[in-house]
Amino acid sequence: MSLFHRVRFVLVETSRPGNIGAAARAMKTMGFSELVLVRPRRDDALQEEEAVAFASGAQDILSGARVVETVDEALAGCNFAAAVSARLREYSPPVLTPRGMAAHLAGDESRHAAVLFGNERFGLPNEVVQRCNVLINIPANPDYSSLNLAQAVQVLAYECRLASVGDALPEAGVGFRGESADRVQTDGMYGHLEEALIHLGFLNPASPKKLMPRIKRMFARGGLETEEVNILRGVARLILQAEPGKRGQGRGVADVGQQGEAPSKESGGRHGGQEE
Repeated sequence: MSLFHRVRFVLVETSRPGNIGAAARAMKTMGFSELVLVRPRRDDALQEEEAVAFASGAQDILSGARVVETVDEALAGCNFAAAVSARLREYSPPVLTPRGMAAHLAGDESRHAAVLFGNERFGLPNEVVQRCNVLINIPANPDYSSLNLAQAVQVLAYECRLASVGDALPEAGVGFRGESADRVQTDGMYGHLEEALIHLGFLNPASPKKLMPRIKRMFARGGLETEEVNILRGVARLILQAEPGKRGQGRGVADVGQQGEAPSKESGGRHGGQEE
């Protein structure tokens, strides 16, 4: 069974309906749907205007949420429980990070887990933490480790998603991607560009230095598509149709990059203005 159907998020004695709605939104963005509330401070918390507003499109998570009176009821059907807390206890179950817990659950399909979050002000009672299999501590700034409820839910849900499906971005619908140019196409383009640069007077064929290797390295970093090769060859074709440049009018980047600025008449041909 998918991890998305094996993880239950349990909010214990939550005070603010807005936090419940925001937690539902955090769950839905990561693909989780099972939400259980234990004794929320407001009887109608799931229907509160604030909860609906903060859910922002995740009203289906609120509609499907269950409200129970005890932690036992919230844990029914689960064989693994994780308490989330910024406060480490002297007598607590083993401590894991969210990533460590997520990896543990993803690697064992027999695990049906409940992840418990406490009240915004007081957190989880010690007796609840001690009943859990692990204590989840989110690595944060030791000088200020306070996350609000929905932020903590988001971190746990994200790590569980990452453990389940990895961090690869979806291929479909993300920008345009054309066919990659092959070696014959790119070699032909480089030859065409070299002709054009000679024609312009930018490249001196008698002393080409490193200009063409640098151009090739520049284009190789991004990888060229067939249409991009055709565009560059079209530019080269128009250059070759123009009036040829005069030798020496252009100065290649290889010359400038390796030898510094072109010497001026005032400098006498050397840096610093020394006479020949």
